[in-house]
Amino acid sequence: MKRINGILNDPDFLNFLHKNQEAEVDRIYCHHDLAHFLDVSRIAYILSLEEKLHIDKEIIYGMGILHDVGRWVEYEDGTDHAIVSKSLAEGILRRYAFSELEIKEILSAIGQHREKGAATVLADILYRADKFSRNCTLCHARETCKNFQHGEVPNLQY
Repeated sequence: MKRINGILNDPDFLNFLHKNQEAEVDRIYCHHDLAHFLDVSRIAYILSLEEKLHIDKEIIYGMGILHDVGRWVEYEDGTDHAIVSKSLAEGILRRYAFSELEIKEILSAIGQHREKGAATVLADILYRADKFSRNCTLCHARETCKNFQHGEVPNLQY
């Protein structure tokens, strides 16, 4: 996981993480922080193992830890954070020796991670892991959360 550890210490990555934190300081709903990024990565990896997909762990963690790095931009100007995160992630991935094919696959997944029934296997795994990662059971903001507007009940999957 040498490349992933590089990303976790990358100045741009840390700056984007800090910007997310600043933008969400008063947010009562789920945050887009390192804990979320790692939860998504770990769940995506579990899904890939369970489904026998044989996807490299660093590809999964690369998309997981970078999928929401641009969330702060959406708060600032409304630009879809999936598109922003895809753009911000590219330079970071290049610095840590991901191949052109790996970069293409990771960026495609990040760009589609908000779409149910996404076109690629990686995007589908990322979409599901992102949803499964939320710990809604004891959340104090659940009554006003968009995910529970119709009386849904939290259901732990991973």
